[in-house]
Amino acid sequence: MIPYSVFRMPKTLNYGRHAFTKVGEEAASKGKKALIISDKVMESLGYVEEGVEYLKNAEVECEVYLGVQSEPTDVYVEEALELFMLKNCDVVISLGGGSCIDTGKAVTVLATNRGYIGDYMGGRKVADQLSIPHIAIPTTAGTGSEATDVTIITNTSNEVKMMIKQPAFLPETAIVDPILSLTSPQHVTAATGIDALSHAIEAYISNQAHPMTDLIALSSMELIVNNIEKAYEDGENVKAREAMALGALQGGIAFSNSSVCLVHGMSRPIGALFHVPHGYSNAMLLPAVLEFSKESSIERLADLGRIFSEEAKECSDEEAADLAVTSVKKLCLKLEIPNLSRWGIDKQVFESAISKMAGDALESGSPTNNPRVPTQLEIESLYRDCYNYDFSLERKVR
Repeated sequence: MIPYSVFRMPKTLNYGRHAFTKVGEEAASKGKKALIISDKVMESLGYVEEGVEYLKNAEVECEVYLGVQSEPTDVYVEEALELFMLKNCDVVISLGGGSCIDTGKAVTVLATNRGYIGDYMGGRKVADQLSIPHIAIPTTAGTGSEATDVTIITNTSNEVKMMIKQPAFLPETAIVDPILSLTSPQHVTAATGIDALSHAIEAYISNQAHPMTDLIALSSMELIVNNIEKAYEDGENVKAREAMALGALQGGIAFSNSSVCLVHGMSRPIGALFHVPHGYSNAMLLPAVLEFSKESSIERLADLGRIFSEEAKECSDEEAADLAVTSVKKLCLKLEIPNLSRWGIDKQVFESAISKMAGDALESGSPTNNPRVPTQLEIESLYRDCYNYDFSLERKVR
């Protein structure tokens, strides 16, 4: 446990069925004109129009930016920011997955602090001006971005995913409505669910973990482990969706305060260079990284093993930790998570990028929070292992 820690979360959390109906009320308490940052999928599902109506009923004007596609980039940030400034907005509402929310975070900070979003990476520039009020509304149970002070934005000039963490990026309000996740396709439910589980696991095994994050991470893991398959198999299972939404929210709160580790450090370069959605890239890496880390986190992974199985409560810590790794593999199999090869990434191109990806992973700082801190060569070896990774095999870590 670290000797000193800070705990942050949004000022207001609206959680539960039909919490989305509160967006007008929340926006009206913060400003007069909102910019909704979303995407074409949310528009096609009717969520954007629904949000506009709630704002209208609360006498809040709004503009809409729908340019976000897949992983967020500095281009989306610049476009949304330009619209925000041009239309004299004073509130940001992000509606969608983590990409929409991360774009919204960047806009709220740049609107008052100026500069290029990459300036804030690594604390080179600190946001010292109060951010624009931000209402974050997730529509998937995955990133937990609605409750974190982290934004991940791709620099399109060098294909680097910039991990930026400062208190100014924390949304003021989160609205978590599990009903909005009912429309998530099965493959999205799988990828975002494993993403949420990886947040909770890494928050718990992180070298920066502390009692507050432990409590929330354990709850998150239990909610996700017990409900992810139910939500995957029956997307209209509202109780499972509720549990997954709460688990993802808790996972976000936990990792925002204790930090993610090696999985996320390695995941970002895959997303930046090969455009693999963040949830999938985390899922592709999680079992192998847990194998690599296990010997340095026996007791903590044993707790995860005991969440997966009641029988593990009678096992030794070593046996329960092994069960945790095996159970995560089996879960990835059931959820049909592909490896990097099956995703369609060319092997030669991947091999040529490994050194850069490993360097970018280390530069992000996340691997240093891992219970077993890797070298550049160990990260390169893990990338190679993950390319053709077989989730069905029992393996020994080299």
